[in-house]
Amino acid sequence: MIIRKSREEIAKMREAGRVVAGVLDMIEKYIKPGTRTDALNELADAYIRERGGTPSFLGYRGFPASICTSVNDVVVHGIPGRERLREGDIVGVDVGVILDGYHADAARTYAVGEISEVARKLMHVTEDALEAGIRACRRGNRLGDVSNAIQRTVEAGGFSVVVQFVGHGIGKRLHEAPEVPNYGKRGNGIKLEKGMVICIEPMINLGKKDIVQENDGWTIRTADKKVSAHFELAVAIGEKKADILSTFDFIDEVLFASYLPCTPCGLMTP
Repeated sequence: MIIRKSREEIAKMREAGRVVAGVLDMIEKYIKPGTRTDALNELADAYIRERGGTPSFLGYRGFPASICTSVNDVVVHGIPGRERLREGDIVGVDVGVILDGYHADAARTYAVGEISEVARKLMHVTEDALEAGIRACRRGNRLGDVSNAIQRTVEAGGFSVVVQFVGHGIGKRLHEAPEVPNYGKRGNGIKLEKGMVICIEPMINLGKKDIVQENDGWTIRTADKKVSAHFELAVAIGEKKADILSTFDFIDEVLFASYLPCTPCGLMTP
C-alpha cells in the first residue's frame, strides 16, 4: 500500500533530510587518498547522533554499519572497513537517518583526487539521470515517466542501468511502496499523487548492467569489474514539480561551526 504523507509528516521528513544532506556535505572533505572507509562511517555516525538522529542502516536486516561505502566496481551496499581510498577511485556514500519517527535517505558518488575522464562522465550522467527523474515527479504523471526519463538519460550517455535494484517509497519505514525502477515506459505504472514520497536512485554502470553479490550478503559489484555510480534523493510529489527533501548543496554554518570531531580511527593513520 502506498502511504501518502501529510504536510506535517513531510516537514518531519525534511528535517531528517537536512541531517542526511549535512552528512553528505561534511564527509566530502574527508574523501581523499589514504582515508579508510570505516573512518567515514565513524564520522557519519557521530554527526547523525549529535543531531538527535539514528542511522537507518545500522542493524537494518543485519547491516553492520551506519552508511554504505561503495568503491569503484561496487554498485551499492558496500560495507565500510579498513579499505583505504586511493587516487583515482570513485566512492558512493549512501546515508539513511531516522529522526522523530521518519526516515530520510540519500546517496552521492565522490571523486577521490583526480579521476579518469570516463569515470567523471559516468558520475555526471548519473546525476543528470537523477535530475531528469526528479523533473518527471509531478502530480498526474505516471511512475513510468520517471523511470523512462532516467533510462533515456543514461543510455544517451552510453552507460547501463542496473535493473535488479530500484528506488522506493519512504516514510515511517525506510523502504515503502512503490518500487521506483530506473528503466521503463512512459505512461506506464501508477499515477503520481500529491503526498507520495519516493527515493529516486539511479545505479549506473560504465560497462554492462550485470551484477554479482559477494559472500557477505550485501556487497553488490559489477560483473565485468568496471566502475559504477549511484546518486539518490528523496522527493515529495507536488502539483507542478517535486519537493526535494534533501540536497547536495546543503550548508548549515552553525552546525558545521559546532561540529569539531576527534580524528576517527584510520582517517589518515597507518
